[in-house]
Amino acid sequence: MLGESPRVVVVGGGPGGYEAALVAAQLGASVTVVERDGMGGATVLTDVVPSKTLIATAELMTTVDGSDELGLRFPGSPDGSADGVTVDLARVNERVRDLARAQSADIGARLRAEGVRVLGGTGRLQGPDRVVAELADGSTEQLDADVVLLATGSSPRTLPDAPPDGERILTWKQLYSLRELPERLVVVGSGVTGAEFASAYDALGAEVVLVSSRDRVLPGEDADAAEVIEEVFKRRGMTVLSRSRAESARRTADGVVVTLADGRTVEGSHCLMAVGSIPNTAGIGLEESGVALNDRGQVLVDRVSRTSARGVYAAGDCTGVLQLASVAAMQGRTAMWHALGDAVQPLQLRTVSANVFTAPEIATVGWTQAQIESGEAQGEVVKLPLAGNARAKMQGIHDGFVKLFCRTGSGTVIGGVVVAPRASELIFPVALAVEHRLTVDQVAHAFTVYPSLSGSIAEAARRLHISPAVS
Repeated sequence: MLGESPRVVVVGGGPGGYEAALVAAQLGASVTVVERDGMGGATVLTDVVPSKTLIATAELMTTVDGSDELGLRFPGSPDGSADGVTVDLARVNERVRDLARAQSADIGARLRAEGVRVLGGTGRLQGPDRVVAELADGSTEQLDADVVLLATGSSPRTLPDAPPDGERILTWKQLYSLRELPERLVVVGSGVTGAEFASAYDALGAEVVLVSSRDRVLPGEDADAAEVIEEVFKRRGMTVLSRSRAESARRTADGVVVTLADGRTVEGSHCLMAVGSIPNTAGIGLEESGVALNDRGQVLVDRVSRTSARGVYAAGDCTGVLQLASVAAMQGRTAMWHALGDAVQPLQLRTVSANVFTAPEIATVGWTQAQIESGEAQGEVVKLPLAGNARAKMQGIHDGFVKLFCRTGSGTVIGGVVVAPRASELIFPVALAVEHRLTVDQVAHAFTVYPSLSGSIAEAARRLHISPAVS
């Protein structure tokens, strides 16, 4: 339909964009990617890769902080305690930036090796079959296309009365220029981004105040999981201000003052604004080219990533489908499979695993307990605290649990939640069960290592066993 060598133009080089480009090249298309900041986009350069690198350091600090229970002593303080371990934030952030640049370079090299043309600049639509690339040297280039993929991502949302300055009032993209650990960090926003950075900087040794407009932290997550995280935050000395909406933030001589809606003020040395994101869709010719947006400026797409404009697809944060790098990548791949006539399966959000990188982590997949309790899904629930797990006891793990959901009657696994260190790894067997519609009995009959944290997943499955009817 599109000829022997269809022309594919990808606007944006994040996971949705570069994964789409690789698939299109594999299927024989002539592919051009237009990316403004560097391959990998914000995900690699200023968002997921940097934040999780920082969190990896914080995770080690959390482990060290609890090591006295395991009988360990560290040099650096009079009593040899773990309190002598400190962080050099300048070195940490230097490593963060170096790793992000290296990952970006690796992605660019991979694309070029596959024959993808990479242009440094900004792309905008000039109709559904043409992209105008405004290049870094000031020139422009017109790129005719049979297929266009929009993967323009999103940017941090800011408050009108709290403009970031990159020094004291910061977005999550600006944190990696800090050379000294904040003495008192005020984090505005208790969603995933706010909770992750609050957890990380608390572990690194900063005093943290978390300002939440909702009645609990992580309002979009499993309620039991969010309760565990909030309890851990408070036990570690973090101040959590619930039902407290921030209205403004201003610099002082040596710090910041955040003013809340009720008139209270919160002082700190630095303020992180983590109040959501906005899609990068304005001013790039989308509506003029027939691409429909919702009232939040997100591109409307179907389950194979098609927009309302023929031949134009979209992937990633600009669509608002589910703001995860894994989902963006799958959207991009799906778009190319569909556009270029390969076998394709529509996106199934029920099988997507997600993780909150706090300490402990929260990992989820499938249906939620809230949906079961509301009657939207018919299911049974079992929850096992990790405190009873032998491996958890050996490692000094006191917080967390495994929760498993199965379909009433059939016993098919329909979802789960894991709250634990490295929950992002432990959720995988639950995700496999959801993806392949395994029953709790099939999960329970698989051997697990003893002792292991994953043993709690098998134990939860055993507790959900559905006995045959007695005649």
